[in-house]
Amino acid sequence: MILGAVLAGGRSTRFGSDKAEAIWRGRPLLDHVVDRLGSASSKVLVVGRDHADYETISDRPAPNLGPLGGLNAALHFALANGFDRVLSAPCDAPSLSEELLVKLAAARNNVYLADMPVIGCWKADTASLLDAHLRGRQGRSMRSWAERIDAVALDLPAPFNINRPVDLGVLDGPR
Repeated sequence: MILGAVLAGGRSTRFGSDKAEAIWRGRPLLDHVVDRLGSASSKVLVVGRDHADYETISDRPAPNLGPLGGLNAALHFALANGFDRVLSAPCDAPSLSEELLVKLAAARNNVYLADMPVIGCWKADTASLLDAHLRGRQGRSMRSWAERIDAVALDLPAPFNINRPVDLGVLDGPR
């Protein structure tokens, strides 16, 4: 079984306000990503923030560790609740395609997008390895984590990701 994890614990500093709640096509970005992950997983969690409409969990072991804190929390939740893998995506990539998520979910190894490593599918049994990684000095980037566990970088097109308010308008236009 696959657990979908929307990583939503960032501070949105470049965006200037709460990016997860920014409106695109009449709905918050977070809602779009939850829906997308729901099509490719058995259950979806929002990680790193409280939200009244979704089941949420806190980053682990603490906030402000970037996406790895969110992924770590999701891996531990998955392991404790009978999920084999975690399909991760950031809250600021509302144009995730179902085709991409199906490809990630079909992989049997740890995989991630080469151009956007926060999007990936990770084995739940790597949770203790990520604990050790976060305690060490190896780096806090998703790429450093992926390399440590020999995850496969997939050279597939990454969805457009929102970093600034102007990007919301760019999302629907030519890239």
